[in-house]
Amino acid sequence: MEFKLEKRDIHSKARAGRIITEHGEIETPIFMPVGTQGTVKAVSQRILKDEIKAQIILSNTYHLYLRPGTDILEQAGGLHKFMSWDLPILTDSGGFQVYSLTELRKLKSDGVEFRSHLDGSKHYFTPQKVIEIQRSIGSDIIMPLDECTPYPCEYDYAKKSTELTSSWALLNKEAFESTKPLYGHSQALFGIIQGSVYKELREISAKDLLKLDFDGYAIGGLAVGEPPEVMYDLVNFTTDFMPENKPRYLMGVGRPENILEAIERGVDMFDCVMPTRNARNAYLFTSRGIVSMRNAAYKDDFSPLDPDCDCYTCRNFSKSYLRHLFNAKEILALELSSIHNLTFYLNLVKTARKKILDGSFIEWKNEIVEILSTNVQLNKEY
Repeated sequence: MEFKLEKRDIHSKARAGRIITEHGEIETPIFMPVGTQGTVKAVSQRILKDEIKAQIILSNTYHLYLRPGTDILEQAGGLHKFMSWDLPILTDSGGFQVYSLTELRKLKSDGVEFRSHLDGSKHYFTPQKVIEIQRSIGSDIIMPLDECTPYPCEYDYAKKSTELTSSWALLNKEAFESTKPLYGHSQALFGIIQGSVYKELREISAKDLLKLDFDGYAIGGLAVGEPPEVMYDLVNFTTDFMPENKPRYLMGVGRPENILEAIERGVDMFDCVMPTRNARNAYLFTSRGIVSMRNAAYKDDFSPLDPDCDCYTCRNFSKSYLRHLFNAKEILALELSSIHNLTFYLNLVKTARKKILDGSFIEWKNEIVEILSTNVQLNKEY
């Protein structure tokens, strides 16, 4: 993997770059649709590639390990062939999923024991095991096993957790360097900076990981309940310690305005289930704000969902039709809404990149964030 930094914004820390993998190039800033189990929910691979123009997707080690399992993935020739996707894939280590299984997991110095949410069977993830699983998956970018702390989190717990993540990072790197890719293409390994809401710990974590010279660096443990202004402050602080010549990834974030604020603070890569999850619940992002397609106001509204959007949904269908599909509980509602929301997110980062390149990012970003934030506040269900 190679990263080329193409432009720095003169008024902020925003960057435009390019990540080069053997499955294709990724223009940054970039949003990665989440395909947890080898599929982006309600969207086919053809639509994802040709209509939505996704350049990379994210899948999850924990879920793919449980099903279909690494034996099936290896027989298929890796996840790319299994799901018929020839563009880059990043895999999350599963650390966040294990973190969410609070009642089903037991943290130890060399890994984490957990019970499957599917059948209660017992499993054990170590840094080495997580690398082994991701070799079987064949993702282009591998994330290491780490511990994601909750919010709020006491300092002492956060300190121990940060130390654990650093010690695991070394084991992840050693396991990565002592094994080989299985399917003829190279894989890159990122490090994950933790530290909860404590800047001192974030700095320690970043410096520990920099010593290991990962291919890219991620900020983990945010968007877990802390106020947005706390997240923005921590992102701004942490990117100061992240290398300029490597990709910077903010994990699990988030709302459109969160992404734009993080881009301003120097982040290149994002993922979140929000666009597809909101779509399946009839909440759609538009250039005018968020709308609920179950609203009676759209019963006889035959205008496009968003006149500024060129997605398949907006080119072909009206608000009235989308509302009808949701009220009738038709599966097509989920597909059309997911196509629109993902296109909105991809267009957002594409425009951010364009504005960085032409020097007008901050002015544009402030205007867009004001629109998005106002509508978020008005829509309590969001």
